[in-house]
Amino acid sequence: MVSASKPMRALMFGAAALAFALVADPAPRAAFAASQISITVNKAVITSGDIARRVAFLRLQRQKGDLNKQARSQLIDESLKRQEIARQGMSVSTQDVDAAFARFSASNKLSVPQMSQIIEKAGVGVEHFKAYIAISMSWPRVVNKTSGSGTSSQEAVTRMLQNKEKPVTNEYVLQQVIFVVPASKKGITGKRQAEAEASRAKFPGCDQSKVFAATMKDVSIRSLGRVLEPELPTDWKPLIEKANGVTTGTRVTERGVEYLAICTKRQVNDDYAAEVVFRAEDLGKEKDGKNPREEKYLEDLRKKARIVTY
Repeated sequence: MVSASKPMRALMFGAAALAFALVADPAPRAAFAASQISITVNKAVITSGDIARRVAFLRLQRQKGDLNKQARSQLIDESLKRQEIARQGMSVSTQDVDAAFARFSASNKLSVPQMSQIIEKAGVGVEHFKAYIAISMSWPRVVNKTSGSGTSSQEAVTRMLQNKEKPVTNEYVLQQVIFVVPASKKGITGKRQAEAEASRAKFPGCDQSKVFAATMKDVSIRSLGRVLEPELPTDWKPLIEKANGVTTGTRVTERGVEYLAICTKRQVNDDYAAEVVFRAEDLGKEKDGKNPREEKYLEDLRKKARIVTY
């Protein structure tokens, strides 16, 4: 179990990141008073209870300043996003949200019930937290669909001409090795991690990986295909970069214990690689998580919205 002062690891939803720590006072918060309507956004209601939960959420993130004002502003923006997500039909599924919550719990070495208890005790509430996750995962889909996915092929060609050479990046062919841990048997995770670590030294290579997995209990192989370095998943990138040999170190995930097999690694500098590299560079230039396209989109929604405070 996480102590009241121990920082939690980052929670990643696409390009959005959330890191928070439990507040110093571990005592359960007082029950919310009867909720009243505080704000309407195009007739969608934000209650005083919603605001109280967001204030508690901001405390977990150790935010400073006027938390009530920040909470109201965030909830207005999220209401606008939620309405636009629904209009565009771009919402992630309930299963996607539950899986993200499970990954967050596992990354903090907690079960889903344990994490749920912590979030409820802090006054945030699991449903409020999952609503935040759903918007964080869905909103980039809307922005990318409407505004384009960033650097286009034509823009990449222009930049290559300006730079007089194509950028070089690494291309990996990867397989995912999963030592399955059922949700009802999380107590065996330590044993499964030891088994996964031991198997790495015996890994025969990607061509024989499925035969190798068949010699062990509840081990599966998933082919990830070709992945360029800027496209590596955030959770795996450090392990891939530090890999000494054909496998990475292990990670505990919602599925069990996993590692990646590096089938091949080579340098590439074709047009697609250039486009991916330039897109990654552009994302890296966005300061404080700000995306100019996203900000413009949200600004336009605010201008058209009818927002009433009570």
